[in-house]
Amino acid sequence: MPKSTTARRRFRLPLADIQFLIITGLSGAGKSNAMKVFEDLGFFCVDNLPPALVPKFAELCLSSDGRIHRAALAIDVRGGEFFDDLFASLSQLEEMGVDYRILFLDAADDVLVRRFEETRRKHPLAQAGGVLEGIRAERQRLEAVKERSDKIIDTSALSVHDLRQEILESFIRGAREETLSVGIVSFGYKYGIPLDADLMFDCRFLPNPHYVEALRPLPGDSPQVRKFVLGQPATQEFMRRLTEMLDYLLPQYLEEGKAHLTLAVGCTGGKHRSVVLADELSSYLDAKGYAVNVRHRDIGKE
Repeated sequence: MPKSTTARRRFRLPLADIQFLIITGLSGAGKSNAMKVFEDLGFFCVDNLPPALVPKFAELCLSSDGRIHRAALAIDVRGGEFFDDLFASLSQLEEMGVDYRILFLDAADDVLVRRFEETRRKHPLAQAGGVLEGIRAERQRLEAVKERSDKIIDTSALSVHDLRQEILESFIRGAREETLSVGIVSFGYKYGIPLDADLMFDCRFLPNPHYVEALRPLPGDSPQVRKFVLGQPATQEFMRRLTEMLDYLLPQYLEEGKAHLTLAVGCTGGKHRSVVLADELSSYLDAKGYAVNVRHRDIGKE
């Protein structure tokens, strides 16, 4: 069930000129690290607040005479049955004119299992079946919240530094630009798809430099590989169609109120074709005036 954009705009008041962020997601996906980043950025942070109290906290922020102009709340299934109050609280925020955003942190099941095993922590929903069953139960319970999220970050392959950069691009730098902030990530399908991608494009049909002996050891940002990939008629036609589609789509997202969009471009190993196309898209969108950040997730992997 999507957020009611009309309601949020209709009830927006001058007092609601505040960054109000709700952080949620899978246990072990990095909510604690995200909260530390927002604390460093000057946000007033509250961890594990019962959802029913979210409107009360928003009232406190609105009556603080500007002392609290950035707030971040971490909400998750540790709240037990109280977590079910979240959607009612979100509706109250919209009626109050609070223009909130939801950040959802996700990660692959195997990564979450490994993190729980390394820290020897118990998953909050784990029963006799163990950690994996708890993760699956939590993922199902959070499905509706994930659908309403403004930004999803997959932390499976992110370091703490990478997570900080994602947050800066999505909630700080992007918020200061009156344009759409676009994150572009190249990846290899053999290492799994990025879970936080809004749009994903498969370029495995293009001629592969991996099968050219002189190009195989070179990365996708080398001049030789770029020349090979961009010189293919199939690449030129694909880029023409892709940029035409983005020329139509991105203004629509901006008009709808979206602040950040993640585009993912994938090839087999994430070393050659996807890297070249991600860089080309970055240059194209930068020239169009979008705030662009590009990341090559798998370029250094074997």
